[in-house]
This record gives sequence, structure tokens and C-alpha cells, in this order.
Amino acid sequence: QVQLVESGGGLVQAGGSLRLSCAASGRTFSRYAMGWFRQAPGKEREFVSAITDSGGGTYYADSVKGRFTISRDNAKNTVYLQMNSLKPEDTAVYYCAARQYSTAVSPGAYEYWGQGTQVTVSS
Repeated sequence: QVQLVESGGGLVQAGGSLRLSCAASGRTFSRYAMGWFRQAPGKEREFVSAITDSGGGTYYADSVKGRFTISRDNAKNTVYLQMNSLKPEDTAVYYCAARQYSTAVSPGAYEYWGQGTQVTVSS
């Protein structure tokens, strides 16, 4: 069982930056691939980024590539999402998720989810 708690969301102007954190419970965090997803009102949950269990591999949606950076600290049981050059279309609730073995882009592939943190980017 893994419990995930996101933090770091908020209101920011276009062009600004935020860093999201996702703290995980349990002693086996290093065995899980982690993903970030987002969901805007009226839209489906979409893949943002993922990182392998070791942190050696990272993946991004085309819409955030070059602006967002995912990282993890297995000693702290935490995964991060650094978001730069934010745009109004990045506004959404951001969720972190965990799954064993490899990364995935489908939300349905993830076993555990956090409660989400709101990110609002004003124009």
C-alpha cells in the first residue's frame, strides 16, 4: 500500500514557476515508477510526466516538454515536478500516481493516486 500526498500548487501568473511535491508513505517507494497527471474542468485526466523507479528515465507529454522537469529523491520518498514558463492552459488539478515496475502514460495503469493539488495560471 502506498499513500501519496501532493503539495505546492497555487496561483501564478503566466510565465511563472511552481514546484509540486508528492510525498509517499511506505518503505518501498524506490520500487515504484511515478507519474504526474492533470485534469482540467470538463476534460479527461491526461499524462504530464513520468519517472522510472531509479530516476534514470524520464518522460514528458509534448505539451510540457522543455518547460517541466520531473525528479525524485528516494531517500525522502518524494517526487517533484518543476514547472517553468507556465501557461494558462496548464491550469488543472495535478495528481501524482504510483505503479510498480515500468512507467506508463495511461492513468488506468497506475495503482495509487494522491488527492491532487490545484494549479491556476492567470494570463
